[in-house]
Amino acid sequence: MQRIPKIHSVCLTLIAICMLGRPAIADDRPNVVWIIPDDMSAHFSCYGETAIETPHVDSLARTGVQFNHAYVTAPVCSTCRSAFITGMYQTSIGAHHHRSGRGTEKIHLPDDVTMVPKLFQDAGYHTSITGWPLNGRLGKTDYNFEWNKSIYDSADWTDRKPDQPFFAQIQTQGGKLRGKDTKGWNKVAASARQLFGESTPIESVVLPPYYPDHPDIVRDWAAYLDSVRMTDAMVGEVVARLEEQGVRENTLILFMTDHGISHGRGKQFLYDEGLHVPLILNGPGIEPGTTRDDLVEHIDIAALSLAAAGIEIPESMQARNILGADYQPRDSVFAARDRCDETVDHIRSVRTDRFKYIRNFLPNRPYLQPCAYKDAKAILIALRECHAADTLDDNQSLIFRDIRPEEELYDLSSDPHELHNLAADPKHQTTLVALREKLNDWMAETNDQGRTPESKTQYESDMKVYLDTLRIRSTPEHLNTVQRNIQWMKTMAAEGK
Repeated sequence: MQRIPKIHSVCLTLIAICMLGRPAIADDRPNVVWIIPDDMSAHFSCYGETAIETPHVDSLARTGVQFNHAYVTAPVCSTCRSAFITGMYQTSIGAHHHRSGRGTEKIHLPDDVTMVPKLFQDAGYHTSITGWPLNGRLGKTDYNFEWNKSIYDSADWTDRKPDQPFFAQIQTQGGKLRGKDTKGWNKVAASARQLFGESTPIESVVLPPYYPDHPDIVRDWAAYLDSVRMTDAMVGEVVARLEEQGVRENTLILFMTDHGISHGRGKQFLYDEGLHVPLILNGPGIEPGTTRDDLVEHIDIAALSLAAAGIEIPESMQARNILGADYQPRDSVFAARDRCDETVDHIRSVRTDRFKYIRNFLPNRPYLQPCAYKDAKAILIALRECHAADTLDDNQSLIFRDIRPEEELYDLSSDPHELHNLAADPKHQTTLVALREKLNDWMAETNDQGRTPESKTQYESDMKVYLDTLRIRSTPEHLNTVQRNIQWMKTMAAEGK
């Protein structure tokens, strides 16, 4: 069991009294606030972004601790959120398929897994989850299992009792602010001009080398950077509210995104564009101006937050208290991608400080399988147009492979964009074998439930909910696309692909 770190002054006697439900004169345990935007990579000034300025996130980093190598274990919303809210790998708790358990076939957590808000609540904390600005409604949860809404006391931490410590989550739109096409780009640009005096200039955009210099892709990236600026401003508003209420000094603020940018090689895939996220901690007991370059996983926020509040970390929890005095740094981090909406997939990866190993369990499928959610984005339409016109270079064409290599290996020190697969290189066979075995061991030790294909009944159950929702909220064209994609997935499975 992990020891509770001494990152603040806590009266152990008072904690015991609070846990017993007896009244106390005061409660000086720290508040814990999570700020988690959607769909956003580490494109902040403190992480090296030069096209924009992000003063509020930078301030948190400057006066707190910045983790330069934090990675999600799942590059899509619901699986990522199911993992960090339990401190467990989504593959270990059966929550690895995106938006699963929504129909008649339910997913239940193992008996020894308790959600983090419940642990805080049982310890006497007020728990809340909201969006920003506050709107009186519970914020984004998106968990892939059955859960009781009573684990959240309200949508606003100010609803707590006098002197009661609080655990608050603020879930924001982040990269989703830019939308999927011109309409969204114009909207976020207008918001940026209103708030900052100007939107992000197109000429300031520098694309990764695996994306072509297409006008729509450049404009989308500029809109994305505006969404980063808007997110930064929101962070400033949250901090100001804490200061106005006189609780800032005793509040641990955690800033992290739920996965990387939604783009061709980002969200839903296991390259660093989809997995690498910012992680910044600021508050009592945190040494100002600290940077850490060790590898950490996004589920670790569960353990460190409990420990900061003096709450015992469950023995079964896979998250680690990365602030603990006895913490042993990881030598690798793991990630998994499974079904996303209607699109069936099965990919696993392990990353060390230098190498990334990816295993594609469905190598006979194209990299960009049909996916109505992503295919509706203007950037994917532009990529497909460029591919059809044969204007992409070799690096930009990688995502249009008809089949995939079963194994991918990248030397991140010389190839940070993961473009040159070394899996067949004789010089790297020792590394390949070592990482292959490391991934095998992790899947076995953590009971990776993705080793067994999703049942037909589970898929049909979730697809019914998906289609019924689209019939209400979407267009007939989009609905038809999803139906065609579902049939395509069934055909591929029937052919053993």
